[in-house]
Amino acid sequence: MKLTLMFREYCSLCHKMREQLKPYQEQFGFGLDIVDVDEDPVLEEKYNELVPVLLDGDTEICHWFLDEEKLKAYLSA
Repeated sequence: MKLTLMFREYCSLCHKMREQLKPYQEQFGFGLDIVDVDEDPVLEEKYNELVPVLLDGDTEICHWFLDEEKLKAYLSA
């Protein structure tokens, strides 16, 4: 499984979520793609005020803050 983190380099919440995901990556073994929304006008418009956004494909797991309970439930399903 590979999840995607919609990210901005200057976003402190983005950096925090990326760090918080590391133990879950070790526990559940998923890959993580980091996508800078500012490099794509379509993504920037879509995710502008929501970043960071954690996705599995088109399915949003959470945004702004890591919802650990939702993530654990999602990865365990």
